[in-house]
Amino acid sequence: MSFQHAQQASPSSSPAAIALHRKSPDDVVITMAVRSPLCKAKKGGFKDMRSDELLMEMFKQAIAHSKLDPSLIGDICVGTVLPPGATYEARTAALAAGIPESVPVQTVNRFCSSGLMATTIISNQVRAGQIDIGLAIGVESMTFNPDKGAASAGDEIKSVPVASDALQPMGWTSENVAGDYKISREDMDEVAAQSFQRAERAQLAGYFADEIVPFTALQKDETGGRKKVVVSKDDGIRPHTTKDTLLKVRAAFPQWPPSQTTGGNASQITDGAAAVLLMSRRKAEELGLPILAKHVTTAIAGVPPRVMGIGPSIAIPKVLANAGITKDDVDLFEINEAFASMYVYCLRELGLDNNKVNVNGGAIALGHPLDEYRYGAQRT
Repeated sequence: MSFQHAQQASPSSSPAAIALHRKSPDDVVITMAVRSPLCKAKKGGFKDMRSDELLMEMFKQAIAHSKLDPSLIGDICVGTVLPPGATYEARTAALAAGIPESVPVQTVNRFCSSGLMATTIISNQVRAGQIDIGLAIGVESMTFNPDKGAASAGDEIKSVPVASDALQPMGWTSENVAGDYKISREDMDEVAAQSFQRAERAQLAGYFADEIVPFTALQKDETGGRKKVVVSKDDGIRPHTTKDTLLKVRAAFPQWPPSQTTGGNASQITDGAAAVLLMSRRKAEELGLPILAKHVTTAIAGVPPRVMGIGPSIAIPKVLANAGITKDDVDLFEINEAFASMYVYCLRELGLDNNKVNVNGGAIALGHPLDEYRYGAQRT
């Protein structure tokens, strides 16, 4: 959903919410938010494109859409979860894309919120006066850098149950959430179908057009060589998906009870990237740049690793408290649909109105390039 569409939601009239709309020259604002199409790993639009090539294209698109001289950027933070062997990839991709060598680059990994963390780091730097302008990027090629699970840990670490839990596969955590919190397969498939249906409607209505920038991808041809192809559309949305069709999909993890997670109610393995440009309101007005949104605050929270997906149920109350508002002051929410089990749990635990959450679908329908998941450029 574009910022324009989001503005159609009825604004809250509480004093705290009204205060958030006040403008200050020191506000941290977003002047650009763009993303790549989200494409299925190993078979989608970016299946033949290395992660450094995907990142370079994201940098090129960020430069083209930023409406400013890239030499003005004070710092770049790249969020990525599954980094390739070459630790210098972010820097080389930036330089190859035309980012001046005077602009520094850093990387961050906070698992599936790495893109959000990159945005937070840049926002904090701007707010502290360390930089005037910063670029936050999230990128993931799950085709070339697949999730192979946790590396081996020392025996002493593995002997501590909670530490051992943090090494287990994500599917196991989804089943734990479903089992521990009495979430049924029907509940999971219902919200999964809803995600597909909402994403399909949003795509047909053109709601993603404001945030997607066409990417020039490299794809193998019949000779084995690679040719340039323009990719402009998310390719993971499954048309005409219903709860009944999803109920027919077999369990993905029969070894872990209650075995309710499937390929239809879990997030898709995806390649993609996103970029957000942040600066002070003062600088944005000085440069005559459009202000899309104000970055207010961020909150993070830890939870037991065995039910890692319930994190939003802890982080959302914290971020609301940071901002001095309540859930009733918020018109629209986005929660990462890592698995339908955790999404159902978070809706119930937070008491959220389902009609205000993921109104244009989520990771189940659109895909989840781990660190990116549209967070960089999500325009709800």
